[in-house]
Amino acid sequence: MTITHLLWDHDGVLVDTEYWYFEATRLALAEWNIILTQDGYMQHMVDGASSWRAAEEAGYSEQQIIQQRDYRNSLYQQFLGEKDIEIEGVEDVLAELSRQFKMAIVTTSRRVDFELIHQHRHICDHMDFVLTVEDYPRAKPEADPYLAALDRFGISRDQALVIEDSRRGLSAALAAQIPCVMVYNNFTEAQDFSGALTRISTLAEMPALLDKLNQN
Repeated sequence: MTITHLLWDHDGVLVDTEYWYFEATRLALAEWNIILTQDGYMQHMVDGASSWRAAEEAGYSEQQIIQQRDYRNSLYQQFLGEKDIEIEGVEDVLAELSRQFKMAIVTTSRRVDFELIHQHRHICDHMDFVLTVEDYPRAKPEADPYLAALDRFGISRDQALVIEDSRRGLSAALAAQIPCVMVYNNFTEAQDFSGALTRISTLAEMPALLDKLNQN
């Protein structure tokens, strides 16, 4: 196996945003006296379930839920502008790896949120393209996002490596039959990463890991 293409998850891998999306969702549901715990939210991440199911079960209409989701989205965008979401060393690693590998971001983020995050950042300068949730039929943990990336690059599975931080993302990579490396994120650290190729503590370990993988 010679890896030539890197498929990067976004939230939790390149920017530290996952907690703030949870917090925005928690606050929006709390206005309806619906309690969303972090453990419950993490399970929703794993199985792809909606955190808004409790609102449906409580009798809120589809239109009410749409409006409250919009409120959640506005809270999240406020957090994106206020909170420190940087992950140290990301751009340096990407700059180094982009000299040797083709790279893309494959995220379940909405395009509007993604563009807000990267308005004043240079992470995307190192990427060939970005796929957001609008760019494929089904979101992670389904295989669609990563299959769409393979198709866009015109490559086979054995040329690619996925970098993820959550079980949901790992499940998507495994469903697409692409090897996956997990990078540490304290928001997802307790999840089950069975099936991953390996786990690393920081992205700074990626160049050496890729050298090792391509020598085997």
